[in-house]
Amino acid sequence: MGSGGADGGNLKSAVIAFLAPLPSLLFYLSFLKHHYSKIGPGTDGHVQSLSSLWTWCYYHPLLLANIFFFFNINVLFWVIGQIQSCHWMIDLYWTVIPVLLVHYNATHPLADYNRWRSLIVILMTWVWGIRINHNYFRREKWQWGAREDWRFTEMHQHYGKSWWWVSFFKIYVPHQVLLIGVTFPFYVVHTVNQPLNLWDLVAILICLSGILIAYFADTQLYDFVSRNKKLKEIGKPMVPVLDKGLWRYSRHPNYFGEQLWWWGLVIFAWNLGNGWTFVGSLINTICLAYVTKLVEDQMVKQEYRAEAYRLYQKTTSVWVPWFKSSPVGGKVKDI
Repeated sequence: MGSGGADGGNLKSAVIAFLAPLPSLLFYLSFLKHHYSKIGPGTDGHVQSLSSLWTWCYYHPLLLANIFFFFNINVLFWVIGQIQSCHWMIDLYWTVIPVLLVHYNATHPLADYNRWRSLIVILMTWVWGIRINHNYFRREKWQWGAREDWRFTEMHQHYGKSWWWVSFFKIYVPHQVLLIGVTFPFYVVHTVNQPLNLWDLVAILICLSGILIAYFADTQLYDFVSRNKKLKEIGKPMVPVLDKGLWRYSRHPNYFGEQLWWWGLVIFAWNLGNGWTFVGSLINTICLAYVTKLVEDQMVKQEYRAEAYRLYQKTTSVWVPWFKSSPVGGKVKDI
């Protein structure tokens, strides 16, 4: 009975997740249909023959993306979170929205771009999305909507009865700033048509390195957590700190890999004369620095690992992988 209820809840959450973005998708498809039926694909003339609504959508792709995000993600997801008393879906859609946005920018009628650069960026975004989705569902035991981010739960406890409205500004509005910001390079890649050059290769290598580092770091973390759960089940002491593999050289190699991915995209845009796009990744990096502090505060609150983790903090780089240091300075030899 319990298992059937859990399966039913899992299916219900999956259906909600698939249906949630439909308002934006259907509206955008309607816009494309009206646009191409009026003026034909590949032309830039007679846009005024469209209705004022579709004309506005044509000339303001960035604003249109923000409107989609505000109403479909911020408002609709927030309402769903209130109904379910759980803001789980935004965590899942962090992995989906960039994939949607890269295709949105590539298919918008105003798009003008180098097809090879576009294809490379789209394929890498799909690889990134598959990797981070796999990690999300693996961590959640392949369930939909089982729980929300622990930080949201802590904020709920802090704000109490005010959380129902505070959650909109604490969860959803910041996600719009972050996700629209870090995906600015998608807009640039699909509005500037220049041949590929050496900097594109640099950007590709950085992006792929970030994806690989994050994948291996997350896999090592998942294996570590799984082993500790088994040790706890059989009554044996858990290992306090993960300091093997990539985690030997960085306390947060998964965060480092994720940052490489976003900054690699910035190089694509910088190479196309739009260095201003670094703002989104910079804000994301600052936010991740704050998240890093929250995570480490959680680690030292746990008695069985507090002392070991404090030593780990003293000897191991925060993000960028580097040689271990001794607690009193100097280097620890890696053999």
